[in-house]
Amino acid sequence: MTSGQSSGRTTQSALPAPPHDPFFRAVTAPAFTHELLAGLAAGRYAAVRVPSFLPRERCDEVLGALRQQVFDSYGKARVDPPVMRFGVGVSDHMADGGVADTYWKALQGHHESWQGLGLSFDPFRTCREALAVAWPGGVAVGRRGGVEMGDGVAREPNQGFQVHFDDALREYEGDLLDEPLIGQFAFNLYLSVPPEGGETVLWRHRWQPEDEAHRLSARYGFDESVVAGAESIELAPEVGEALLIDPRFFHAVRPSHGDRRIALGFAVGIGTSGRLLTWA
Repeated sequence: MTSGQSSGRTTQSALPAPPHDPFFRAVTAPAFTHELLAGLAAGRYAAVRVPSFLPRERCDEVLGALRQQVFDSYGKARVDPPVMRFGVGVSDHMADGGVADTYWKALQGHHESWQGLGLSFDPFRTCREALAVAWPGGVAVGRRGGVEMGDGVAREPNQGFQVHFDDALREYEGDLLDEPLIGQFAFNLYLSVPPEGGETVLWRHRWQPEDEAHRLSARYGFDESVVAGAESIELAPEVGEALLIDPRFFHAVRPSHGDRRIALGFAVGIGTSGRLLTWA
């Protein structure tokens, strides 16, 4: 064979790496700071992680009390696979683009249940106070019609969370809170994590009208095909870690194996006054 002949084989160069958005990333820090929260709001980050946000002994105190309680589930006709919770979430009380009266009645029992745990501290207040240190505008529980919303909920998605996004602007007609929001985060604090699974996955994809073709019929969330080809980040939880994400990115939780995955959570909005406002 001369140098001008082909051997019948072709040599393929390595495929180019898929494009990466340098702002679609998770950062880890010893504490939340104003720079990190502002960066999350501005879109410089997709998530901010703070390991050991709550000391292990305090996590164990809350977890020990919760393990003695019976968890409810989000509406089974809407959320499948089922996600267990202790406390009240406003998403179970949506009605005609607003909030049903049943939410306020349920909140009364919510406060009684959490007070009945006999904890030496208020874990949701502790989380808000830590965020307030990093945010000059302060942090408060949001109000609707002058009444405080729920301050948080314990969630146990052992079978995972379907792909979904959270955006009060799109989920409610008008403003959910008395003070209009110009941004939104989701906060989680992990009390118990499984040895395998339970990861939070974020995709660099926000809702578009054509996504509705992938929505699960009469259920919460979307088929994972909605994020096919999108860049993603996978975050394995750690006990005591706090995680803030931009929930307008589509995200999901993988099923857990070997132990319960229990986290405290609430939504965080940036109000027009500059305050951070929480609700659940």
